[in-house]
Amino acid sequence: MAEQQSNYEFVAVTAQDLLAERQRGWQGFTQFVTYGIVATVVVLVALAVFVG
Repeated sequence: MAEQQSNYEFVAVTAQDLLAERQRGWQGFTQFVTYGIVATVVVLVALAVFVG
C-alpha cells in the first residue's frame, strides 16, 4: 500500500470566529424551523379545506 502523507496547518481560532460560526448555525436552524412550521400549517389548512 502507498503511504499517505498528510500536512496540517493550524491557525489561531478566536472567540469572534466561534461566535460568528455559531450565530450562522443558529440563524440557519431557526430559518429551517420557521419554514417547517409554515409548511406544516399549509398542509393542515389544505387538509381542512379538501377533506373536511
